[in-house]
Amino acid sequence: MSDPVARQGPAAGAAPPAQNVEYRVAHLQDRLAAEELGELGVRSEIRAGAVVVTGTVPSAQCRETLLRVVHEELAGITVHSDIVVAETARPDHAEEL
Repeated sequence: MSDPVARQGPAAGAAPPAQNVEYRVAHLQDRLAAEELGELGVRSEIRAGAVVVTGTVPSAQCRETLLRVVHEELAGITVHSDIVVAETARPDHAEEL
């Protein structure tokens, strides 16, 4: 009789293999560039067993969409995000020089 654990794959909570994480991060970058977001200014890197996503987006809605896609692609992986929304509103006062 075969070992049931061997058929189920890695134990729950075990870190995914680094190769799998690298593939998933590359797939995320392709998806961000190709889909409705078209975000090329967002970077994703593997650091200390987690994925760090950084960059600037034009709106809060774009940030929410980006984070949704990141969590879909990297489910089960620790993700830290530092996504900044660019301030595109007109200044409300003159700049003092």
